[in-house]
Amino acid sequence: MTVLVTDRLTLRPPEARDWPAFFDYAMSPRAKYTGGEQWNGHVWRTFAAEIGHWQIRGYGMFIVTETGSDDAIGLVGPWYPVGWPEREVGWMMFTDAHEGKGYAREAAQAALDHVFGSLGWDTAVSYIAPANVRSRALAERLGASIDPEAIGPGMSPTLVYRHPRPEDRP
Repeated sequence: MTVLVTDRLTLRPPEARDWPAFFDYAMSPRAKYTGGEQWNGHVWRTFAAEIGHWQIRGYGMFIVTETGSDDAIGLVGPWYPVGWPEREVGWMMFTDAHEGKGYAREAAQAALDHVFGSLGWDTAVSYIAPANVRSRALAERLGASIDPEAIGPGMSPTLVYRHPRPEDRP
């Protein structure tokens, strides 16, 4: 399966050993914009869907690690489950300790390069809660803008940020 490497990060498919880091994130206030603190069974199914997405689609969101460490610090990348209106690139960093270092941007840019390059996507969106100011700022730093015509995935309220293709980036 695909592994992406940036200057500071390694992005790899999720594995069972990443469950504790994902669980801790999902049960924390940090998850308020990605489903919120959920019942344990829901968190388990969500994590299993991350692994299953790779098996069914052949791609999926990547576990983010600092290169040289195998500790999961985030989940970033392509996501397109059945029923999703469009192919998405999403991101979440698991702890406050990894905020403010540019890791989310570095990983998201690598994921966007991957979906437009290796996967051959012609478009990608990010679904973001209006109150998620940090995620909205990241989308804008990546060159995305709100697409008022796009349909969200049914989570309400949701803004749809459309990412520019590489040839359309400034």
